[in-house]
Parts: sequence; structure tokens; C-alpha cells
Amino acid sequence: MAAMSLLHDVAYTAAAVMTAPVWGLRMLATGKWRTDWAQRFGRTHLAPVDRPTVLIHAVSVGEVNATRKLVERFAAEYRDRVRLVISVSTNTGIARARQLYETRHEVVRYPFDFSFAVDRFLDAIQPDVVALMELEVWPNFVEACERRRIPVTVINGRLSERSFKGYRRFRPLVRAMFARLSAVGAQSAAYADRFIAMGTPADRVDVTGTMKWDTARLADRVEGSETLAEAMGIDPDKPLIVCGSTGPGEEKMFVEKLADLTDADGRPVQLLITPRKPERFEEAAKAMGDAVRRSQHPDGTLRPRDDRRLFLLDTMGELAKAYALADVVIVGRSFSPQWGSDMMEPIALGKPTVIGPNTSDFADMMEALLAGDGIVQLDSPDRLPDAVRELLGAERGGMLAQNGRRVIQQQQGATERHFQMLNALLMKQHSSSDHG
Repeated sequence: MAAMSLLHDVAYTAAAVMTAPVWGLRMLATGKWRTDWAQRFGRTHLAPVDRPTVLIHAVSVGEVNATRKLVERFAAEYRDRVRLVISVSTNTGIARARQLYETRHEVVRYPFDFSFAVDRFLDAIQPDVVALMELEVWPNFVEACERRRIPVTVINGRLSERSFKGYRRFRPLVRAMFARLSAVGAQSAAYADRFIAMGTPADRVDVTGTMKWDTARLADRVEGSETLAEAMGIDPDKPLIVCGSTGPGEEKMFVEKLADLTDADGRPVQLLITPRKPERFEEAAKAMGDAVRRSQHPDGTLRPRDDRRLFLLDTMGELAKAYALADVVIVGRSFSPQWGSDMMEPIALGKPTVIGPNTSDFADMMEALLAGDGIVQLDSPDRLPDAVRELLGAERGGMLAQNGRRVIQQQQGATERHFQMLNALLMKQHSSSDHG
């Protein structure tokens, strides 16, 4: 074992012990302790294959969704001549990956970055090329890949200002990790510059754009949305505002600002809220008072419509259905002191979309959408009633929705650039093995 790997293991162990009361209680409270611990420590079992393997790693649901077109591109190009393995860190992410890929590709849990766990994992996978989505770079993993001569790339690379400041404090310690990257496909020039500043050689960094534009599903309906509305008793003759991926404090704020809203014709507005994290469902329910809860009205039921106007989507995997029902969408974690949520999905579904001031995790998307008049950004929740009422009008709402879709179409193409980058590395590896 390399000396640096041993130092990292000692540091990880010390940090885990010191913070155990915090993360232990949190895992107990959220139920996240129910997980596949064996795989988290590298005990992954895959049958050996006699064809090249590409490992694509995504942290959670958002990153998994962004891999869809890239996985499809590899499958179309190589069919069964290349094995694709998708690794994921979180419980919700691995559930989504299995939903998308399990019948066609291998889905595994990404291990903790202890050197012994990483070595077990790599022994099982035997990847020829590794692609890390956005910024999931860990020192022991990258070092182990270098020892095995496995090129490691970052695709859809994103190094936000917040992450950059954090890494920069430990630059002497992490510089070698960034320097070992074989290639980086960065979402923007600003992100590319930050990877270079952290130690990745400039000739290995390219601006490729974000694959999230390519995964946007431009559609006018989502299967199952009508069933959702019937089960919850949502009235199609009244306007529906959907607040998606909300964060702490936002549910109460949205109810206070919008629950009594009426449109220009005097129709009362319905409000459906869906928190980003399932562990916040009960907190949101308390904040919303007498709301109809999706978990209490499953498919197969037909809930009669009544005068209640508050709805809580306290299930996972149905946000797209809710967006498809909306007349206006408000994207959460942007009015609370967080960093925004993905605004792509409702815009792709043709919904006029509103977002708050805090969107630092989606700075480049926001820049493009604002420049193309494809989204409304508000600096204060006090402006929500007027903004929503205006967007409920056919003229302004329709124009915003149309502009948003146009921006998405103009920005697409990053998936092909990432595919070509990974394919070049795969061909190089294959050529080297042939001559070895």
C-alpha cells in the first residue's frame, strides 16, 4: 500500500470516529443505515468478462439521470462489445439507476474511499476506463486507478465556487489527485479554469458543456399524471402551482404566500408541494396543515374533489408527473439558503417556471435561461404572488415556456462530446493492451 493511501485511511478513520455521534444519529433518524454495507466496503461481485469495461460513476439521482443519453450512446455504438457498469453512492441514486439500467447494464454501489475497499471494488469491476460524473474525485480511488493504469476522467465536470474554495484550502494535499486525472470535460470555461488551478494539466481539460441539457425530455405529457391527479383529488378546472424539490422552511413560506391566491378570473389556485428529501416529508406535512397527502391516496383510488387546495407529494419518483399537471412551476431550494434545484425538467415539459435568488449550483444553466427569457428569477418570495398571477395568463406564461424549450434545444450536444472523449481513451487502452 502506498504511503499516501495509508495516510488517507488513517484520516478517514479518525474523521469517522470523531463524527460518529452526528452521522450515526442522522442515519438512524433517516433510515439510511439500512443499506448494502458490504458493497460500501468494496465487496462487489461481478462475473468476469472478455470485453472492455467502462465504469460510469454518479453520486445520486440527479447525476444518474444525466447519464442516460451517454449510456444509450455507448450501447448504440458498441452493443454487447463493451460492458457498462454504473456505480452510485446514495440509496435513492442506486434505486434510480436500477430502475433505468438493471435489465441491460450492471449497477453497483460505489465504495468508501478506504484503500482496501477501493482495491476490492476495482478487482471486481476491472474497468478499462473510469468516468466520474461532475466532481466525485477521491484520492485513494484515483491513486489506485493510476497504479493499475486505468485512466480516470471527470465528465460533465462541475467545480462550483463553493467547492473550489473548500478544495483550495487543502490544495497541497489534493493537487496530486487532480493532477492524476486523464481528462476533464467541464461544463463551462469557469469550471475548466478551476480544475486547472487545482492541478489538472491544462491540455487535459476541455469545455464540453453539460449533459443535463441533452437529457431534457421535451414532452407535453407524462404517463401517469392523470392518475396522480385523480388519486389526490386535484381539480383540472382550477389552476395548479407545483413547488418542486423544496428545502427547509420553503413549504411554510409557499403556503403563506400562495395558498389564498386567485387567478385573473377569480379562480382559486391549488398548491402542490414536493420536498426534495423523503426524510423531510413529515416536517413538510406539519408546515402545510390540512394538506392532501399522496402517500395516503395511492393509485387505484379515486379521491373526490373538495375545497381543499393544498397537496403534498410525499412519495419518490413522481415529480415529473406533478410538473406535467402544473400551470406554473416554482423550483425549490432557491428561496431558502441553499443552492438551487434542477429547473430543466419543468421547462422541458413546457411549463412557465419561477426560481428564487439562490441558484449557485446551476449558475451556467441560469445564465443561458435568463439570457433567452426562459425562466423568471425572483429576488424575494414577496414577489411570488404577482409573478405567479402574471404567468397564469396565457400570453406571458406561454411565451416563457416556449422560450425555455428553445434554450434547451440550443444548448444540447454535450453528450456526444463526452462520448468522443471517453471513446478515445477506450481506444487508446485497447491499443495499448494489443501491443502489450
